Amino acid sequence: MNPASITIRPFQLTDADDVLLWAGDDRIIRLFRCYTLTSKEEALTFITEVCMSHPWFKSICIDDRSIGFISVSPATGDDRCRADLGYAIAVQYWGQGITTRAVKMVLCQVFKEFPELVRLQAYTVLENKGSQRVLAKAGFVREGVLNLGKYK
Repeated sequence: MNPASITIRPFQLTDADDVLLWAGDDRIIRLFRCYTLTSKEEALTFITEVCMSHPWFKSICIDDRSIGFISVSPATGDDRCRADLGYAIAVQYWGQGITTRAVKMVLCQVFKEFPELVRLQAYTVLENKGSQRVLAKAGFVREGVLNLGKYK
């Protein structure tokens, strides 16, 4: 994979078919514990209501085709100095370094766009070793395990 062909850009309505390919895949969506998109109409709704309305929700692209997303969700109030990072890409691109490259591309940009930001953090599902490797390769440090299971 040529790293130059990987770009980060805002979502467009014309991404609907591409979004449906990865957001309609249970192998990806189960990691976020949200619902799977099943139609182009649902993909368009997702793009307009989630991607375009979010303060920082971008498409990870190869040759300008959406293969996933990367998002930064800044906290508010007294916690405005931190933000949460989220990302996912289509299964056929797993293990190729694309997500690591996308995270690294976003790091400098995010700290410039949010000058009050001093901490960018990310959570992964415990079983998602690939995502944990992405974060480690991008310079994140593992701080611990959040065990919510015993509180359900």
